[in-house]
Amino acid sequence: MREAGGGSHRYLVIGAGPAGLQLSYYLQQAGADYLTLERDAAPGGFFRRFPRHRRLISLNKVHVRSDDPEIRLRWDWNSLLNDDPEMLFPKFSQEYLPSADDMVRYLAAFQQRHGLAVRYGTEVAGIGRDGLGFVVRTAAGEELRAECVIVATGWGAPFIPAIPGIEHATGYEAMDVDPASYADQRVLIIGKGNSAFETAYSMLGQAAMVHLASRRPLRLTWTSKHPGDVRGQYGVILDSYQFKTLHSVLDCTIDEIRPAGEGFEVDITYTHADGETATLEYESVLRCTGFRMDTSVFAEGCVPQTERDGRLPSTGPDWQSTDVDGLYFAGTLAQAHDFKRASSAFIDGFRYNLRTLCALLLERYDGVPLEFGEAKADAEELTTLVLDRVNWSSALWTQFEYLCDTIVLDEANSRVRLYKDLPEDYAVQRFASEAHYYTVTLRWGRDDYADVFAIERHPEPGRARESAFIHPVIRRHQYGLQVAERHLLEDLLAEWRRPDRHVAPLREFFAEHLSSGP
Repeated sequence: MREAGGGSHRYLVIGAGPAGLQLSYYLQQAGADYLTLERDAAPGGFFRRFPRHRRLISLNKVHVRSDDPEIRLRWDWNSLLNDDPEMLFPKFSQEYLPSADDMVRYLAAFQQRHGLAVRYGTEVAGIGRDGLGFVVRTAAGEELRAECVIVATGWGAPFIPAIPGIEHATGYEAMDVDPASYADQRVLIIGKGNSAFETAYSMLGQAAMVHLASRRPLRLTWTSKHPGDVRGQYGVILDSYQFKTLHSVLDCTIDEIRPAGEGFEVDITYTHADGETATLEYESVLRCTGFRMDTSVFAEGCVPQTERDGRLPSTGPDWQSTDVDGLYFAGTLAQAHDFKRASSAFIDGFRYNLRTLCALLLERYDGVPLEFGEAKADAEELTTLVLDRVNWSSALWTQFEYLCDTIVLDEANSRVRLYKDLPEDYAVQRFASEAHYYTVTLRWGRDDYADVFAIERHPEPGRARESAFIHPVIRRHQYGLQVAERHLLEDLLAEWRRPDRHVAPLREFFAEHLSSGP
């Protein structure tokens, strides 16, 4: 195991959750000068506390009809990327929706197996800057220096909405998780995300009435395609609502919460009822409104700009703070650019982001050029290359509509350079001086259907743009502007190799544009 000492380092990683460990792994593989700081005595502190009912919503699909490790990762949402087949999450759990305790065991084993340079029991009390770089101060009074700081702390505190009387609600982080504690009670759950539904699900057989309430309508994951929206396993709550059991999902503004007798009175204004108001009575009010980042450790002049009601740091397309040079964010905190689209909030998404982030850091701070492959600027060869990638890459699959492959044409010698797994907005910006380049992504299609389970499909290659399921999209750019686009037809098994539907249309697209010049 590497010595996790103090002093001065090129990179300081703050936090040894899954993001901190994944980035540490890549920095270590590159031989970089890094140190990771963790306040707890072991990694994965968030998963020792959350989710409160100990069941993850990240899938663990163990049985896959492929022996290819890359393909299997498409449905393994919990593994960190590494070169040891024994350090994949299915070795720690066979459950489709695994226990958070299995994640805790996995992270500890991962850090130990790879001997990552993590200093435990080291709480960061301050992050500041001087003329020489970053100064990171620990709670014990030690000062560490770094050229670059990457914050991978995950959520730092509950998000508490500005509702009069919100102090009377019990937070998700502190509530009693014994369903019997809510027997025969009327319970209000503030929030309509997965933590709210997790909480409601646990008490459906005990509580007399459960209301889930927030201003915005419910977002279901099978409609939005985002894994952070409400998941299908909580459908019984929606059934209970529609079957008139008095359990309800309310779109409303909560105007005030106040104690009344043995419980609470809550004033609400319905969202879709011409301003109708009501006062409802509950024995318990629970706050399940999510989390936010902790900005208290940042010294003056080093406080990052935030967004989403202060929940997230604002970052550029390279995951760097928009206003603090050299300060980067990793993991759940680094989801501003694909918020509620791809999976950057989750392990299965940010593990790929961090592989790319490490490459960008090494390029900037260690002078290691960004890796690329080469191929002939030939329509047949590029068609094969692109179809091989979209049929195989787990990064493009998981980080749909976000990460892309970039093909840059060198007109001088009829060659192309292939850069893999870059954020598309970063790639478009980075190569904006180039006259001819392509981005390759997987994307969901149209969303104008009334019923997600009854979509009218059009299997003609000429109507591929109307595909509703995930499918490849190739875009041509010129000096930072998109000038052309080709969609390839969706496929039930996500195999895009049919000569008439996929190969010929893509080959024709490349032939047309390669012959047209810049």
